[in-house]
Amino acid sequence: MAGPHERLVSQLAQIKDVSGLSLRALATRSGLSSSSLSRYLTGRLVPPWDAVVALCRAVGRDPRPLRPIWAEADKAGAAPPPRRNDLPAGLFDFTGREAEVARAEELLRTVGAAAVDGMAGVGKTSLAVHVAHRVAGAYPDGGLYLDLHGFTPGHEPLAPAVALERLLGALDVTAVPAAIDDRSALWRSELSRRRVLVLLDNAADAEQVRPLLPGAGRSAVLLTSRNRLVTLDAVPPVSLSPLDGEAAARLFGRAAGLTGSAGSPGLIKDDGDGLELVLAQCGGLPLALRMAGARLRHRPGWTVAVLAERLRDGAQRFDAVFGMSLRQLDDGQRRVFRLLGVLPGDDFGTDAAAALTGLPAGRCAETLDELVDAHLVQETSPGRFRMHDLIRQYAADLATEDEAGAGAAVRRVLRHYLAVAAGADPAWFDLEHPNLVAAFDVAVRVGDDEVVAGLAPAMRVWFFRHRGTADHVRLLEKAADAAGRLGRDRQRASLLADLGFAHAAAGRLTEALAAYEASAAVAGPAEKAGPAEKAGPEARGGPADQAGELAATLALRTGFVLRDLGRFAEARERFERARALFAASGNRAGESQALAFHGWVSLHLGDRDDAASLARAALDLAEGPARITGLITLGRATGSLPEMEEALRLAGANRLPHQQAWCHNQIGVTLRESGDLPAALEHHRRALALLDTLAEVQLTSECRRDHDETARLAGASSITGKSGLDG
Repeated sequence: MAGPHERLVSQLAQIKDVSGLSLRALATRSGLSSSSLSRYLTGRLVPPWDAVVALCRAVGRDPRPLRPIWAEADKAGAAPPPRRNDLPAGLFDFTGREAEVARAEELLRTVGAAAVDGMAGVGKTSLAVHVAHRVAGAYPDGGLYLDLHGFTPGHEPLAPAVALERLLGALDVTAVPAAIDDRSALWRSELSRRRVLVLLDNAADAEQVRPLLPGAGRSAVLLTSRNRLVTLDAVPPVSLSPLDGEAAARLFGRAAGLTGSAGSPGLIKDDGDGLELVLAQCGGLPLALRMAGARLRHRPGWTVAVLAERLRDGAQRFDAVFGMSLRQLDDGQRRVFRLLGVLPGDDFGTDAAAALTGLPAGRCAETLDELVDAHLVQETSPGRFRMHDLIRQYAADLATEDEAGAGAAVRRVLRHYLAVAAGADPAWFDLEHPNLVAAFDVAVRVGDDEVVAGLAPAMRVWFFRHRGTADHVRLLEKAADAAGRLGRDRQRASLLADLGFAHAAAGRLTEALAAYEASAAVAGPAEKAGPAEKAGPEARGGPADQAGELAATLALRTGFVLRDLGRFAEARERFERARALFAASGNRAGESQALAFHGWVSLHLGDRDDAASLARAALDLAEGPARITGLITLGRATGSLPEMEEALRLAGANRLPHQQAWCHNQIGVTLRESGDLPAALEHHRRALALLDTLAEVQLTSECRRDHDETARLAGASSITGKSGLDG
């Protein structure tokens, strides 16, 4: 029987279905943020009752019948996240390799690591995935998969820092430090608290992999590479050679449909030297054997000898196998195959392939099925496909014969990704993010400034949850340059503002300040500007009506950075300017925030009376959670806990964990100043526990500093460098 949380999620999903709207459109209609609505619909958060009411009203539904279900779910809290499993599907016809499978399993049990090496096409990934599925039960916290693109055509090998960022993100760790050594240490720390199996596929060399290895603990890593990683002493090798005659014959027979489930080569009709010639032509490589077998399966009138003769006519071994598989297709199917060689990204869905080829979705799906049957494309999950690196390279080489057609196809798929991203649900970004980054890089390479300038803001909602990453910063920098080349100063100013926010979220304050100042310089004086767009990913509500909104937001954000840099007098000037600009545009919420933070820096400048006065003025303008900053400032200025406790209540009621952490920390500071050190420490610890999984680098640093000062005064040991209740 479903619990209250599952029942509430089901009801919310029905509301979305009834609305007929995309997640983003429903969020706009109900006055909720897209990211919050996504968390409610996926069960990651229990929504506040006000959000449930807003959703019901958006579709004309009475919310009162949902109140009992919501109350039970709210009491129970959000369901635990599902077990993570990114492992690709295994091959149904995996054959042989009994000794290698046994060795890999033994190494995972005893050493916690194994590296599968061998030549291209020899079946390294197939074996690693096969082993990973066999031992998955021993890793209750899930399985992670990452393609390191060591030898992927058209891809640079994934930088270790980027790989760590993605792996930590897969564990929902968003507060990722900038330095690679710190990232590696955080990754080892996270794995030590879990039992996870990590499959790192297609490694270029030992240096790419070394920072990604787990340390002590019960997690394990399985690597694949064309190179033997001899300098990784802690990762023993499992080397693969081409399949021998018997195993190769069994695999070929199964792929050709000529054998039973046991795959006995004796069931293959003996027609002279045909089988031996086929096996020799395939070189014992599973990829080639499957393709040759599929060719025979689709030609029931052929014998193995006929297949051998056709293969022998090929120019060389692998081209002969690939070419024969291609020749079984018609002209339209061959065209699709060629174009898939220039498709950006790791994998793809039918919609992307349809855009690439210009085919209707239904016809494209049928063609992809034919390519799967020919073993030219792998279907990793329903409607999702990828190509082996060797086959991708073969397809890309063929595509060069029609460079104009291939170029047009690439432009079509780039525009497809841009159009879909502009209205996609956040869950779609979780699936397509690596492909979108790859598409962005291709757009940069081919000079498609429209896509370069447009894709980063289209991904704004997703990046708000993953802000400050290397991908985020790189996309924003190049997008701002592209907007400049297109003569779109307002868009460029907005992108630079987003860049500043990304740097600030990651704690890169100097870079953030430079980006904000560059944005302000591009935007120009607020008095001379025309209509503006939203200032950035943290903006609430609809687009701004005047460019003064962008100038005001920039002043506010610049004030935040100057405050965090300890330049309080300069920060006060920025907050004063932000207040004036927000007041001129009639933005009461913005004016309130500027007043509250003006009071906050006045407090740090030693003027408690001015801080209290500004905080009261801010509270006169604010409603709901917008009152939090004013309440905390007033409480800190007057030493009054009730106002601060009210701020903490508002943060909790509105599911704002970063604000809850800030409130706990400031209550801790106030309690420390009053002499209640044990209670102060408890609030500091609660703040750090809340921040443990949030991308709030600067706030985390502030809370750690305040905690350690309180701990020092209390005679407790400093726990700098740890997180949450463990420091």
